[in-house]
Amino acid sequence: MLTFLGENYYLDVTELERQVSYENSVLQVTQPTESENSDQPEQQISVTRYETFKSLIDVVLTEREELDESLGIHGAKDLTIPFKIAFNTLLINKIIKKF
Repeated sequence: MLTFLGENYYLDVTELERQVSYENSVLQVTQPTESENSDQPEQQISVTRYETFKSLIDVVLTEREELDESLGIHGAKDLTIPFKIAFNTLLINKIIKKF
């Protein structure tokens, strides 16, 4: 496992799915007859949220800046602004979690 800023992090795919999915109550209000007739309800997602999280994850996973772990938090000053915003946004939304 790789250590980043003194911690181990991972992407919580279950939380990502929960964040982009519409709640069941919304589905029942908009399509009550279809969900009653089908065996499995269709999963519906917010395309805006999905594309935003997809872009943020892409920024985090493709960061090219070298980080000197011996500098600790001071080494994070060399990270790019897009990476910092993407990482913090995913952390706040609980898609990136500490291991």
